[in-house]
Amino acid sequence: MKRAVLLTVLALVCGLSLGLIIGIGMGSTTQAQATALSAIATADLNRGNRYASPPAAEAVLDAADDQLLLERAGQVLEALKAQDYAALSGLVHPVHGVTFTPYSTVDSSCDLELNRRQIAALGWDDTTYLWGVSDGSGDPIQITGAQYFQRYVFNADYTTAPNVSVDQVGISGNALENVAEAYPEGRFVEYCFPGIDPELNGFDWCSLKLVFEVWENQWYLVGMIHGEWTV
Repeated sequence: MKRAVLLTVLALVCGLSLGLIIGIGMGSTTQAQATALSAIATADLNRGNRYASPPAAEAVLDAADDQLLLERAGQVLEALKAQDYAALSGLVHPVHGVTFTPYSTVDSSCDLELNRRQIAALGWDDTTYLWGVSDGSGDPIQITGAQYFQRYVFNADYTTAPNVSVDQVGISGNALENVAEAYPEGRFVEYCFPGIDPELNGFDWCSLKLVFEVWENQWYLVGMIHGEWTV
């Protein structure tokens, strides 16, 4: 009898000890999990803080980098080819707008300047503008923007022009080439076809100069100069 009681007491003591050990273990595990979760939360918070931190300062545009200038000019050509005047307007200088020159010589007294809003509307705007005078006849060039672009801007697919130069006039006629003087703070890219019809021996050459100036660390279009053979 005494032996049975002793065994029962021993079993109870062992059970209590085992329960205590298990409880301690579970408590330790819960604490470890809490610590781990706290560490993860802290890491997430730190990561969030890093994401929310101000971005690094934008690199200053290297105005002497020809490649950056050519890339910008390429964007203008693609917009012209697609007749996407909304996209083109975004490349135009926000303050100065863009000046159009129909025959090589920039003349501020008669060349037309359009702002971004006017450029964006060229696809549907039927307004007739005075763009200058026709070479030879001296007649006023009074046509819509879409008509002018077809005749004096993208008269050829300049995305395929065989001659491309930066800050250099590749071909010229009897008109004064004064782009450097007219835009002393700008740089330009010229796209040129030395000739389109072989039978004309180059008398049908044409070119398009895209002139850019820097504003707020980016190149913006300020001039479009059309060139062609004239008598």
